Amino acid sequence: MFTALAVLLVLAMTAGIAYGSVTVPPDVVWQVLFHRITALGDPSGWTLTQDAIVWDLRLPRVLLSALVGAGLAVVGVATQALVRNPLADPFLLGISSGASVGAVASIVLGVSFWGVTSHALAGVVGAMLTFGLVYLLARTWGGLAPTRLLLVGVVVGYALLGVTNYLVLQADDPGKTNSALFWLFGSLAGARWADLGVPAVALAVGIVALLARARGMNALLVGDETAAGLGVPANRLRGELFTSTSLVTGVMVALSGAIYFVGLVVPHAVRLLVGSDHRRVLPAAVLAGAGFLVLVDLLARFLLRPQEIPVGVLTSVIGAPVFLALMARRRRLSETGL
Repeated sequence: MFTALAVLLVLAMTAGIAYGSVTVPPDVVWQVLFHRITALGDPSGWTLTQDAIVWDLRLPRVLLSALVGAGLAVVGVATQALVRNPLADPFLLGISSGASVGAVASIVLGVSFWGVTSHALAGVVGAMLTFGLVYLLARTWGGLAPTRLLLVGVVVGYALLGVTNYLVLQADDPGKTNSALFWLFGSLAGARWADLGVPAVALAVGIVALLARARGMNALLVGDETAAGLGVPANRLRGELFTSTSLVTGVMVALSGAIYFVGLVVPHAVRLLVGSDHRRVLPAAVLAGAGFLVLVDLLARFLLRPQEIPVGVLTSVIGAPVFLALMARRRRLSETGL
């Protein structure tokens, strides 16, 4: 299964680089990549335009799509274990709303950091501040119980959503308003090589941290008392999971905007394939989430070319019926005892 998911991811990334407003044959894509990486091969087999399209335009975008998709998927897995709710996703804990406030403020108000205006950096700062607020409120009101953490996250998220909408309405420049709205719909346009370092590090750290706690996440699914009997401190583990998921969510949302349903649909699909053991679910979610978002981003660029649809719109349109189909399949399997 893992081999199949890896092969599908490679095929999806190849298609994401090859197809768009201008098509580059897949064999030429691999020739360009091989030459760029190894300095071997004959550059006369492709044009300079094809080289620029593959290496400078599409490869960074496809890699960012894969990183964001993988990050949202593993965070979705962890969030569902964190709050013991199969309908939970990274956006329910309010972190994405904090990232949206920071990013939209930097776009609309021209907020700058060290003299450089960056909505991605502002989004990370907003996400981390929101993480601190949600964590402190949940601890103040009686600890990190699943229901309490979920309710605090939802309330804070709605409050910050109102702040975001107010900032968009107060924009005095139509260009800034359009930029903010396009970002809020979710977009991977304009990805550069310089954008890949931070999400790659955040994803690597998040995966290592979550895999190290996979056994504890398995224990959380059967209740705090059972987890304590297995030697798993539930509250401390939730604090660690909340920290890890907040970091990864903040970084991914700050770079891509609000891309819904990846963290909800992919974990359910993966569990149907590999079972519920988080030691298998987490790495499978990385591969499946990356491939899913790469394909959705390809559709976003391809359907109305040369224009493109915000990728967050497509993930919602595709994710809702897919999620319902997965739920129907899971119900049929449970009724038959499989």
